[in-house]
Amino acid sequence: MSLAPRAVIVHRTTEYEELLARHGTHGQAAFFLAGRGRGVEEVRERHERTVKALAAVAAAVPLQWRQSRVERADLDRFLFGPEDVVVVVGQDGLVANAAKYLDGQPVIGIDTDPGRNPGVLVRHRAEDAARLLPSATAGRTGVDELTMVEAVTDDAQRLLALNEIYVGPPGHQTARYRLGPDDARTAPEAQASSGVLVGTGTGATGWLRSLWQQSGSGLTLPGPADPRLVWFVREAWPSPATGTSRVEGLLGRSEGLRLTVESDRLVAFGDGMETDALELTWGQSVRVGVAGTALRLLG
Repeated sequence: MSLAPRAVIVHRTTEYEELLARHGTHGQAAFFLAGRGRGVEEVRERHERTVKALAAVAAAVPLQWRQSRVERADLDRFLFGPEDVVVVVGQDGLVANAAKYLDGQPVIGIDTDPGRNPGVLVRHRAEDAARLLPSATAGRTGVDELTMVEAVTDDAQRLLALNEIYVGPPGHQTARYRLGPDDARTAPEAQASSGVLVGTGTGATGWLRSLWQQSGSGLTLPGPADPRLVWFVREAWPSPATGTSRVEGLLGRSEGLRLTVESDRLVAFGDGMETDALELTWGQSVRVGVAGTALRLLG
């Protein structure tokens, strides 16, 4: 017998909750912010809007469904099931944070602060949840298949991201590695840089776009559903031992970029989630390319 669908509500701790955890009371938090020329009321109002949105979404879950909540910090320990419908309540970035832990489950993005968030990924309001949840399982609502990027190491560790994957030093040191296409015909280039960024059309509106503009690149950035990736090397350094001829490019669905580590330690993480990073050591290699799974985001 098949399980009833489960609505998994993804949220994150609000700024107001973080202030209370740090300072103990509303009054102490207000005193702290006042000393820095800021008021606590705006922060509390945003918190209250989030609380109301979470309550509205929870109330909209059909009675015969199961329901669960997960906070952003616990995503890497939460087990999503194939029958889940994921409702992300918050900012656009929270959708990206959740996407790397999913495998084809439909996602509904709920904007808790319209006008403050761009609304690229959180496209709906809390009052839409009652209509969208049943439609997500019945296939009556249009779904956008957003391309994702994956990194796979030579010892089979795997990392997924919706926006981009960064491979580089964990701090401000120089990353040393060999970089090239994932084939045996082309020799890799030895490089020294502050890291490599590989991302999707969804990520091309953020960090990737800033690199694209800064370098004056002539590449055409992909769209969110385009099965291509774009990549850039950050601050490549020319020397007698390192080159700069391979600093940007596009990757099709079957293409990959391979990086072989020549530093004591590099890391790979996706969508800014530094706490969930792959550790890479000397001689280890990682392949970055288009992921076999996509984010199924309700339009």
